[in-house]
Amino acid sequence: MSLLHPSPGLATLDARARDIFRRVVENYLETGEPVGSRTLSRGGVALSPASIRNTMQDLTLAGLLASSHASAGRAPTHAGLRLFVDGLLEVGDIGEEERREIDARLAVLGGQGPGRNVEEALDAASSLLSGLAGGAGIVASPVREAGVRHVEFVALGGGQALAVLVADDGTVENRLMGLAPGVTASTLQEASNFLNARLKGRALAEARHEMKGEMEVARRELDAAAARLVEEGLAAWSGGERDRNLIVRGRANLLQDAQAAEDLERVRVLFDDLEQKEQLIGLLDDVGAAQGVRIFIGAETRLFSLSGSAVIAAPYMSGRQRVLGAIGVIGPARLNYARVIPLVDYTARVLGRILDGQET
Repeated sequence: MSLLHPSPGLATLDARARDIFRRVVENYLETGEPVGSRTLSRGGVALSPASIRNTMQDLTLAGLLASSHASAGRAPTHAGLRLFVDGLLEVGDIGEEERREIDARLAVLGGQGPGRNVEEALDAASSLLSGLAGGAGIVASPVREAGVRHVEFVALGGGQALAVLVADDGTVENRLMGLAPGVTASTLQEASNFLNARLKGRALAEARHEMKGEMEVARRELDAAAARLVEEGLAAWSGGERDRNLIVRGRANLLQDAQAAEDLERVRVLFDDLEQKEQLIGLLDDVGAAQGVRIFIGAETRLFSLSGSAVIAAPYMSGRQRVLGAIGVIGPARLNYARVIPLVDYTARVLGRILDGQET
């Protein structure tokens, strides 16, 4: 068999290559160690070690497997793991014991009623998921959904203005902005009126997304200075996003299997990555946009490309199927995907039910 193209799809692999590839990945995910031809031969592959080695070499040339040197066993590359997860992974349901533990631990918080602390529920869910799945549990708090009551640009002098947003829940956001030379009071009022007409009564996150299509209208209807104010004001107001919390629990789990020097360096880089709050929240928000379990492996995310980590995450939603946030697990690329995927999915669904109607 000859595999000429890098990272082929499953359709390009014959039955022998597909079987050996699947066994290599499953062995690797179970042990964390490179897999040799003799291991597969003893494991039930009805081929000689030499034939297995030839197929593994073809898979290596195709970019699906890799080895530290010619005589070593093979481990899946990130491209290989992606191919396995997308085409060969068999994901079952969550175990009954794990289901009971998640229900019991989170139901206690759900029974506290409207006055309970949302952050406490998020913290508990992240810790619980980390303990059950291994790796670090991460969860982003919900975006505040209060509607906009009023917006205004206030001149401060010295080439600066204050962009003020008042929400229906009484929250006020003030953002300092620089003003281009020559901006007048009438320009500030014009930009304020334009935004008030379009934002009032609407959640900022939703309205800001839709306003992207109206910037051309602003450029046509307003003078250049007012249009620039509108655009910069929308970028400045966070809609609560800057005040959102990112909860990370279980960092110590990431050290458990780190023995070799390269493993420790990978974990060190990952610890640095976990401090990037805004990028992590952005990643979890992307998960919410897909409304399903998402899996990112290695360089598929810029944030985790150096550490070679994997992220399995799912959105938690209200009963009206509105995405509130997302929760997930971060760990080495050799995560037990078949076990972790249903854990993340079920925890997200339970968390959504608990927070339903309690968004902040």
